[in-house]
Amino acid sequence: MLLNGLTFLSNASVTLGSGEAAADTAAEVTQAAAQTAAAATSGGGIGAIGMIIYILGLVALFYFFAIRPQKKREKELKTMQEGVKLGDWVMTSSGFYGKVVDITDQVFIVEFGTNKSVCIPVKKSEIMGNKEPNLTNKPSEDDEEDNKKKK
Repeated sequence: MLLNGLTFLSNASVTLGSGEAAADTAAEVTQAAAQTAAAATSGGGIGAIGMIIYILGLVALFYFFAIRPQKKREKELKTMQEGVKLGDWVMTSSGFYGKVVDITDQVFIVEFGTNKSVCIPVKKSEIMGNKEPNLTNKPSEDDEEDNKKKK
């Protein structure tokens, strides 16, 4: 490319005469300019490959930071929902705690509150947690660990 540029400059610096010599010199200058332009545009292939690698890198980052962790959480939640058994305390997606009193194919029958006669069917996919609620004013061990991590 540098050689083509030098050829272009040397041809451009030739003094143009009259007639046939001037036409030849003009043709050489035009040819050198065309070669220089062709050399400049042929480097675009590397830019296209670089752009493809850049896009693939972004897709890989998005997969490892967004999609993969979400699938892992969904798998853990599904495993927890399948592991619920009679007598377990569960938390629904709306934040209500209750005790499982019956299990059907797609529904848990959950007993809510202190009144033992309030049993509500809850879809299995709406169960978000499987632990007993803290009914005292003392912070639970999990809350203490969270507070230590925040500090």
